Amino acid sequence: MTVFEAETAPGEAPPADAVAPRDSTADAPTSVARLNATIRDFVAKWNTVWVEGEITSWNVRAGNVFARLKDTRSDAQISIRIWSSVRARIPNDLGVGDHVIAAVKSDYFVKSGDFSFAVSAMKHVGLGDQLERLEKLRAQLRQEGLFDPARKKRLPFLPHVIGLITGERSDAEKDVHRNAELRWPQVRFRTEYAAVQGDRCVPDTLAALARLDADPEVDVIIIARGGGDPQTLLGFSDERLVRAVAAASTPIVSAIGHENDHPLLDDVADLRASTPTDAAKRVVPDVGEQRALIGQLRSRATTRLTQRVGHDIAQLQQLRSRPALRSPDPIIDNRAQELWLLQSRGRDTISRQLDAAGRKTSELRASLRALSPAATLARGYAIAHLDGGVILRDAADAPAGTPLTITVDRGSVAAVSDGEISEAP
Repeated sequence: MTVFEAETAPGEAPPADAVAPRDSTADAPTSVARLNATIRDFVAKWNTVWVEGEITSWNVRAGNVFARLKDTRSDAQISIRIWSSVRARIPNDLGVGDHVIAAVKSDYFVKSGDFSFAVSAMKHVGLGDQLERLEKLRAQLRQEGLFDPARKKRLPFLPHVIGLITGERSDAEKDVHRNAELRWPQVRFRTEYAAVQGDRCVPDTLAALARLDADPEVDVIIIARGGGDPQTLLGFSDERLVRAVAAASTPIVSAIGHENDHPLLDDVADLRASTPTDAAKRVVPDVGEQRALIGQLRSRATTRLTQRVGHDIAQLQQLRSRPALRSPDPIIDNRAQELWLLQSRGRDTISRQLDAAGRKTSELRASLRALSPAATLARGYAIAHLDGGVILRDAADAPAGTPLTITVDRGSVAAVSDGEISEAP
């Protein structure tokens, strides 16, 4: 049974040039052109239908649009073409992620065998579900501060080991390795392969990230993919992956796609590179540039040092040329005379002060001697002391038997009172 026998309603004859079983055998096959023409004539009879979906790609070439439309509840997709004449009648702000309704009619190209749908009308329904979810998540993460530049870690100047997460045998891996090695031939990589699209993208990337982040030798991690339509990049906007990147202790560089691709990973990573090639250039310094910089710094340091030494030599020569340093003997002689005069004045001053102090001391000594009890004792007087050193001033205080100490000019003697009291002469 041919496709037309299966699809044609009962009683309806297939197209006149349709490929029938009797027209194609192993010995007499039909041509590709006739087969394609038959398919074209068959699908041309299908009516225009209104279809709802989400735009996942949108490429403009020569005024025409070649795009893809995805079902909002499954992964089913169709290719659509919007000719320039139709494009002028539809909204001019349509693009990837838009949720739309389109009037489409099947279109089969005989020459290439491509099947697509020609759009005759299209209008907005609202943001696509996926884009809407991503925008809500983007707003939530921004509010939590995960996009704040202050929390992003600084990349090392020259990483010892670069961790790379990418697809196995991918162009992104080759680009990163080639450009990094061109800039710094001794650079080392630790590569973890992961699916970069599909269901395995997020779990593979999370596992690779955990292994590299736990490796103490890895100084920076690059997550790289060679672009793609927004549908294939959805894994790099997954909340689990985005939060894992934000929590990583190792600086992370996002190198997903090209300039027009912008998954959430770009916002939370410590550095966003537009392409894998750009990531290699941003992470690894250029050895030629560094050598040139070192040469410039050495030249600058030599120049500054030469200038400083020359300036100091000139200053020293200027100081040496001054009269005071060229012939210092007169200055020394003058200062020596001043020093001799000062010494003489100092000696005279000290001598006068010593003489005055000697005279004052003699006067004080004479006054002290005149007032001292020793002078009285020297004239023949004595002092009587009771026990405890108390001076006896009244004879009544020394009854008979009281021990006394009699101090005279030269020493003292012990005595005992007899108790007799006599009047002083």
